[in-house]
Amino acid sequence: MAIPRVMVLKEHGTNCEMESVDAFEKAGAKAKIVHMNDLIDSPKTLLRYQILMLPGGFSHGDDTGSGLAWANRIRGNIWDTVRKYIEGDRLALGICNGFQTLVNLGFFPTVTGQYGIRNSALIHNNSARYTCRWVDLKFSGKGPWFKGMNEQTYPFPIAHGEGKFYAGLETFLDMREKGMIAAKYTHGEICNYQSLEANPNGSLEDIAGVTDESGKVLGMMPHPERAFYFDRLPNAPYLKEKFKRQGEKVPKHGPGYKIFKNAVEYFTR
Repeated sequence: MAIPRVMVLKEHGTNCEMESVDAFEKAGAKAKIVHMNDLIDSPKTLLRYQILMLPGGFSHGDDTGSGLAWANRIRGNIWDTVRKYIEGDRLALGICNGFQTLVNLGFFPTVTGQYGIRNSALIHNNSARYTCRWVDLKFSGKGPWFKGMNEQTYPFPIAHGEGKFYAGLETFLDMREKGMIAAKYTHGEICNYQSLEANPNGSLEDIAGVTDESGKVLGMMPHPERAFYFDRLPNAPYLKEKFKRQGEKVPKHGPGYKIFKNAVEYFTR
């Protein structure tokens, strides 16, 4: 199949577009930044793409709540096209502020089974502070995003003030039963290395990322585009020396590479 096309959607205040384009293109896709205003002018443009990414940042300054204004702009202007997009054989990814937007849009339907009905939330961290650090993640989600990544713990960076995942008991149990809990914070090498708590924000059951029931729509608070290269890891100097002493090749890519590569390979395998 042809190389997949990726739309990295830009909104006022987002700031991770360039890294996201670089990650997808280095993974083998054709990526383009499209401003929200341009998509509103021509909504059907979205249907020409196989992957949609909503990147991180601070859309509209988070003035009405993280991702809420962006979600309202989507719902009020291009919702029918977005519904058509996600109901096809396509992928969607929301990172940090993008994840908050997807949650506000109801992209992760559980008990109702209908896109557009919000039944979970990303609320203020328990610390009531913006937190910027690295975490350890364990993946268990279905779908293409984490193929071959379920056996290890991986480091990823976070940078958010409203990343605490919350859902009511019925919703949480339904998500767990349907395999929608994609990533959890865990205590691994990074936490040991930096003497950090595993869960940085108080998320319910340590949830760091979720998918819809199909596994094709993924939202996560940690930033895979910032863990795309090996030398970005906080313990890269230590690991580099360790690999050399063991006679192993120092890798070029970090754990984020695999997530983007999996998305590309879903369409090119």
